[in-house]
Amino acid sequence: MNKVVLMGRLTRDPEIRYSQNDTSMAIARFGIAVNRRRSSGGDGQDADFLNCVAFGKNAELLEKYFTKGNRIGISGHIQTGSYTNKEGAKVNTTDIVVEEIDFIETRAESGSNAGSGFTAPAQNQAAPAGDGFMNIPDGIDEDLPFN
Repeated sequence: MNKVVLMGRLTRDPEIRYSQNDTSMAIARFGIAVNRRRSSGGDGQDADFLNCVAFGKNAELLEKYFTKGNRIGISGHIQTGSYTNKEGAKVNTTDIVVEEIDFIETRAESGSNAGSGFTAPAQNQAAPAGDGFMNIPDGIDEDLPFN
């Protein structure tokens, strides 16, 4: 099984390109820094810097809502590859192919782009109410198992 779930901060703005075939598709490349705890004592944290790629709607979402420094949650899979560079040397690559994106904080909360009024919820999720909890539609109370 090849499944990755990460939470970190974007290390650069997503670079968006579009495929050149009949059906143009957005492709976003970006990097994230993911903290990890030191295993040998100490209070500090080390970070892993990972390259990511997203396609289609996820790439468009990144282009519209995310910039360097924003916290992001992603899930996807690891993909390795290789290519020959201009000098003729073989270069191995490892990317995280993004399948799902989660908003971790708003731009105002992150301190970057403060005051931009960013409040868009993640795809397929309802916007939270003022108290941070999702509104439950009327009439659904009877179906909840903990009434």
